[in-house]
Amino acid sequence: MDLAHVTITGRAAGRLGRIALPMGLCALMLAACGPAPMASGVNDPNEAQNREIHAFNRGVDKVLLRPTANTYSSILPEPVEQGISNFATNLDAPGDVLNNVLQLRLGKAAENTLRFAINTTVGVGGLFDPATALGVAGDPTDFGETLHIWGAPEGQYAEVPFMGPTTSRDLVGVIVDVAANPVRLVLPQPESYYATGTKVASRLSDRARYSETVDSILYDSADSYAQTRLLFLQNRRFALGGAAGEADVGFEDPYSDFEDPYAE
Repeated sequence: MDLAHVTITGRAAGRLGRIALPMGLCALMLAACGPAPMASGVNDPNEAQNREIHAFNRGVDKVLLRPTANTYSSILPEPVEQGISNFATNLDAPGDVLNNVLQLRLGKAAENTLRFAINTTVGVGGLFDPATALGVAGDPTDFGETLHIWGAPEGQYAEVPFMGPTTSRDLVGVIVDVAANPVRLVLPQPESYYATGTKVASRLSDRARYSETVDSILYDSADSYAQTRLLFLQNRRFALGGAAGEADVGFEDPYSDFEDPYAE
């Protein structure tokens, strides 16, 4: 399906407008507050409960996610797998643009808009990525970063079933990103289900691609919970523009932009 030919229905546009307008007004009012101070240390008052959820997530990964991801990646030819991942990434671009506008980063919004236009048209709906070859790399973002720029504090660390590590602020961000995603609001059924399916497939590709790193954290660490928490907080803070901390190891968290497929 060529997303360049999707027609926005009046009802979908109205829903998007009702969400975007209040969010935009909030951005204008709160932008003066400036970004939240970068958190340090660990704020984990619910560690006992989080450890139980972490154990559950690790079990799901061991029994279901890891074998499914490895099978998926081994069966599909690499170009096909990459094309599906490209398509899923392209579906995120309108949400990136919306968050760029709310962050008052209009230059980034224009860049992400141009990237989406190039990949949706020349890239056959996003299956290919000519924008990167043309030097339009884009700037992935999310509502968690928007909240950070508005001045919302990081909050407590948490583990969420099927989702993994997050913080109070980022959990709100994920919920808003899923609810206000322009593509989800625009696409009719069953096309919206296909979009969700490509997101799930992309996450499987991520799990297979980072298999050695994730396995070493979850199954080879003396304390996989503490290791996961440390690396997630370091890299999330680094991505938001702060120092990753003295123990920064440059780990690229494969779950940092995870959107719960079951939420849709």
